[in-house]
Amino acid sequence: MDSRNTVQHGEYTSYAGSALQKGALLAGIAFLIVGVAGFIPGLTTSAEHLAGAGAASEAHLFGLFQVSVLHNVVHLAYGVAGIASAVRVAASRIYLVLGGVVYLLVWVYGLLAVANEALNLLPVNHADNWLHLGLAAAMILLGVFLHGEPRLSRTRAAAQADGSK
Repeated sequence: MDSRNTVQHGEYTSYAGSALQKGALLAGIAFLIVGVAGFIPGLTTSAEHLAGAGAASEAHLFGLFQVSVLHNVVHLAYGVAGIASAVRVAASRIYLVLGGVVYLLVWVYGLLAVANEALNLLPVNHADNWLHLGLAAAMILLGVFLHGEPRLSRTRAAAQADGSK
């Protein structure tokens, strides 16, 4: 039997082999794309005014979401973490659920920071806040409800059932 397609102790050993791992991988890729896009003029309006951090950054991804170098780097780090977590089921679940909880905290932070420039280090605006709330909900739901077991084709499932008899 191919060891890349076996389940051992609840861990799928193939990279992104389960729905849960694919969810973490796709989230990671999306965060990487957004992190890179935050540095690209045209995708980011006023990219020439992209600040390192803080509410003074005038750059807006897609003309809507306030970004800074720090904000983009956070997205890039989340992207790398998601791609790396897709190697194991448990890591994928932790990435999605814990990442969702962190985004929930970022949403709460954003509610306070929008009205307080001294606190708005990331920076965030109202559009970011709604996006962060949506990301929190989506990541937590994916982490809780996606299956960590691989989906076998009928042929492979039948072959494995015959082999175990």
